[in-house]
Amino acid sequence: MLVSDFDFHLPEDLIALRPMVPREAARLLVVEGKDKRRDLTVGDLPQLLRAGDMLILNNTRVLPTQLKGLRERDGQTAGFEATLIKSLDGQSWEAFLKPGRKIRTGDQLRFGDADPLTATVSEKREDGVYVLRFGQSASEIINGLHRLGGMPLPPYIRSKRAEDAQDLTDYQTVFARTEGSVAAPTAGLHFTPELLKTLSDMGVLTEEITLHVGAGTFLPVKVEDTENHKMHAEFGVITQESAARINEVRAAGGRIICVGTTALRLLESACDDQRVIHPFASDTAIFITPGVKVRSADMLWTNFHLPKSTLFMLVCAFAGTEAMKAAYAHAIDNRYRFFSYGDACFLTNCACA
Repeated sequence: MLVSDFDFHLPEDLIALRPMVPREAARLLVVEGKDKRRDLTVGDLPQLLRAGDMLILNNTRVLPTQLKGLRERDGQTAGFEATLIKSLDGQSWEAFLKPGRKIRTGDQLRFGDADPLTATVSEKREDGVYVLRFGQSASEIINGLHRLGGMPLPPYIRSKRAEDAQDLTDYQTVFARTEGSVAAPTAGLHFTPELLKTLSDMGVLTEEITLHVGAGTFLPVKVEDTENHKMHAEFGVITQESAARINEVRAAGGRIICVGTTALRLLESACDDQRVIHPFASDTAIFITPGVKVRSADMLWTNFHLPKSTLFMLVCAFAGTEAMKAAYAHAIDNRYRFFSYGDACFLTNCACA
């Protein structure tokens, strides 16, 4: 398939720069087929679920990996920004650096003035990713990130405004527990403790799994044909106990509802042809495009995604390409808010409809 098949025009003013307050006030587009849609709000979710359904939540927690630093070379310094994107061995990290033209292999980097983090540029790769070797231990690096770092907001937000203290809570789900992501599983940002309690009181179940969102979230698809695109691997965990509970819900007739594409990608990675979920603790680079039958989930709760992105391809595979193109045209015409801080949609698996 051509990547251009998944393009659409999105007015820039529909890109949300802040989340809706309260979170439940965000709009919700329910997509149940090509010509069957409903315009609701996030707070209406309880009317769409029933006792025995199960929400699959990605409990990854975003690390504050956005850093401002100084490059030191031959007694000269230059300022730059770094976004750490993956820990390789605790002390070495992959990173995006901006402006990269100021940085060479062997440069010394310093982040912060008092008790700084220090690193050496050990590698510059062809894809624009740098490898930094820190002079501190793994635990000291994590502590340093919490002291010095900011939230790694997506480029389409950061290009329009600076990250600030509000993002420390806005860009974190209320069920975030396991540190390791460099981007939020943004579909989960709509949920509040109050909404989760309402659902629990109804008999709706929740199960937490973990997929640490990685560099692929930031990177555009640069090939013309989807067959030539290589997904970046991300580490995920589904415990034996979680897999058993998910399978029990399906066996009892409950619906499996993934909150976010990250939860869906991990669940699908652990699913066999009989729709049984198995324990999982590994990297996954699964790429879900139209033609791939999604077996693991009955419904998907997600945000509105970028044109020509792997995530828009995923929702087309899940709910049907024509249905999603029509839904996105409807969302644009009705001025839904797009991307990480935007509105939500609720999709039915076309393979299960």
